[in-house]
Amino acid sequence: MTADVWLPIPPDEIEGLPEGPDYRFWNGAEEFPADPADCAFYVVPYMKPSPLCVRPMGRMNNVRVVQTLSAGIDHVEPGLEQLPAGVRLCNARGVHEASTGELTLALILASLRGIPDFVRAQDRGEWLGGFRPALADKNVLIVGYGSIGEAIEDRLVPFEVARVARVARSERTTARGPVHPLTELPALLPEADVVILSTPLNETTRGLAGADFLSRMKDGALLVNVARGPVVDTKALLAELETGRITAALDVTDPEPLAREHPLWRAPGVLISPHVGGPTSAFLPRAKRLLVDQLNRYVNREPLRNVILTTGASTD
Repeated sequence: MTADVWLPIPPDEIEGLPEGPDYRFWNGAEEFPADPADCAFYVVPYMKPSPLCVRPMGRMNNVRVVQTLSAGIDHVEPGLEQLPAGVRLCNARGVHEASTGELTLALILASLRGIPDFVRAQDRGEWLGGFRPALADKNVLIVGYGSIGEAIEDRLVPFEVARVARVARSERTTARGPVHPLTELPALLPEADVVILSTPLNETTRGLAGADFLSRMKDGALLVNVARGPVVDTKALLAELETGRITAALDVTDPEPLAREHPLWRAPGVLISPHVGGPTSAFLPRAKRLLVDQLNRYVNREPLRNVILTTGASTD
């Protein structure tokens, strides 16, 4: 195993990398660090636009593994058809759960308790009192119950919510209770005070939170999106926000980033954070541990973790 490994983190900053491969540092620079045809293990740059991430993939005709440092893989999907058959695509399960779970709770609490209003009032020197909704005793619905959804529920438990309902692509049972299939989502939405989107972006979930979805949410409910922007139909969301019937807290938007003049910035009842669920102080050490583990497994011909798909394999 002497072929190249492309890393978006300088290899001399990662302790424990196995000997054997030639490590090349590439984090999206115009010039490639070596011939992409020599790359066997491609670690995709983190938080870079999709066209940049897929740019070398059409020339990686000997690559065997593509490893993202994000939980989602939608940004590399456009390049998969350019790869040879048998390439394993792995995501970063285990890296972002804590940070995304923290931000989800921060967005919920800030929205319910009116923190943005308090900050604006502080800027004006105004004492803004009054009653606000609490998270305690609320019904919460998590749409997308993978490892991030589980981490969100872990952090909800101490806040004494009334109930957590869970939805994923397929039905199953967990130690905390049932996970409902997507087909049951319409019946669950009217019961939820807080609806959290933590699902991957794919053809099933693109536009999932559209006009019908949003209309089924109860009056006064809060929509929280920590998934991907296109999971929500922005036009439909704006229509609901303008009525004041629901509120929203969004770490991701469609489009992204939002242009200065986009109406979502000024919509009533919305809190926007600029896609910061993953990039925290927890990211780098966890990402390095993942890469060391995966590359040692690769070099030693052991099964890789977090394999999402293999190119050329049947999806039946």
